[in-house]
Amino acid sequence: MKFKIDNMSFCELQGKSVLVTGASSGIGMQAAISISRQGGKLIITGRNEEKLAETFDRLEGSGHQMIAANLIVDEDRDALIDMIPDLDGVVYCAGIVGPTPAKYIRQDDIKKMFGINFKAPVLLSAAILKSKKLKVGASIVMMSSVVTESPYYGGALYASSKGAVEAYTKTLALELVDRKVRVNCISPGLVNTPLITDPAKESNVEIVDDSIQRYVAKYPMGIGEAEDVANTIVFLLADESRWISGTKIEMGAVIR
Repeated sequence: MKFKIDNMSFCELQGKSVLVTGASSGIGMQAAISISRQGGKLIITGRNEEKLAETFDRLEGSGHQMIAANLIVDEDRDALIDMIPDLDGVVYCAGIVGPTPAKYIRQDDIKKMFGINFKAPVLLSAAILKSKKLKVGASIVMMSSVVTESPYYGGALYASSKGAVEAYTKTLALELVDRKVRVNCISPGLVNTPLITDPAKESNVEIVDDSIQRYVAKYPMGIGEAEDVANTIVFLLADESRWISGTKIEMGAVIR
């Protein structure tokens, strides 16, 4: 669906080059599709090349790029930087959940969770800035979660990694304000994506199911869909949000 108001396009992204990480599924996939519908040129990346290709085939328009990469690997980040054009926007959607009760947290759990959810976007941002491939007036969209304010059982690591993302967002916005670069963070509630359903494959299924059922009760407006979040991403990339930076947009109308 393309936004239009009185025959004028709202949130038009025509001619804007946007990098989307985690584009192989869930919110990242839908964000890429929605951006392409608004005229944006996509550079999509993710670890699973086969799933990434599925997203690529669903993009509207032409001139898009697909680059398979593991963003916590230095060589993959360097290769990605070499291949991307100058950017008007960056959207960080790559992430994992992996529910783990506090007493079972191990060093490897911390390394994995913070590596993907925090380390990867921070180091990629640093590499993009050093390469000078981020245009003046660009927009960066980070992805957090309402769990930083509304925790759930087994979510200590996930909530902590997203809290770090929120703090980073505010600081990066401050550092880039002179270049008119906007940096914002979206904090969705429970969204119907593989990120929520797939952790059961690697974790205790009873813990996952119990956590989700407890959480669903907090959503009088129902669980969100990936497109709900993608619409907000499009807005933050567009010129219509040019006066918004360093903020967090919470979604889901969660009851605390």
